[in-house]
Amino acid sequence: MKTDVIKLDAGKAGSIDLNDAIFGLEPRADILHRVVRYQLAKRQAGTHSVKTRSDSTYSTKKIYRQKGTGGARHGARSAPIFRGGGVYKGPVVRSHAHDLTKKFRALGLKHALSSKLGAGELVIIDSAELENGKTKELAAAIKKLGWTKALVIDGAAVNEGFARAARNIDGIDVLPSMGANVYDILKSNTLVLTKAAVEALEARLS
Repeated sequence: MKTDVIKLDAGKAGSIDLNDAIFGLEPRADILHRVVRYQLAKRQAGTHSVKTRSDSTYSTKKIYRQKGTGGARHGARSAPIFRGGGVYKGPVVRSHAHDLTKKFRALGLKHALSSKLGAGELVIIDSAELENGKTKELAAAIKKLGWTKALVIDGAAVNEGFARAARNIDGIDVLPSMGANVYDILKSNTLVLTKAAVEALEARLS
């Protein structure tokens, strides 16, 4: 399908053919949900932990005799029933990551791109380059284009001046094509792809 290409100054820069197998799918919420869960689970730290009975610093001496006290039998003050004792079956350090095949992750990325195009939230620009790297200049261009929460994806490498200018603008994220992912795409209000990014993504997902 043909889509218009614009410049950063909102001027027209021709059009581009988008691959229907990548940008023309009917988005499926279940596929997107599974890929987003995979991404968030993988980035979760999993460093939560508690002291178990064996980690408590209490003495292991039997606190009172076994029989004749009228109370329950106890061997140590570190038992979970006592204040300051070890926690029973508490969280331990672990990885929350789970497996998802490469083909399924690629399919999720295709559905994310298709959902943005279908919702009218995909913009193709000629290039994302700024020679002087001035935030003021880029902020004025973004305001003119009406982008509030945008993800800009460039080709194999991001232009240094553009990245430096976008660094101080709230709501604008910049990624190279290899960094394109389902979660960041869906989180943005506007997905901005350069022509180089379209070529790289089509080569990656074909």
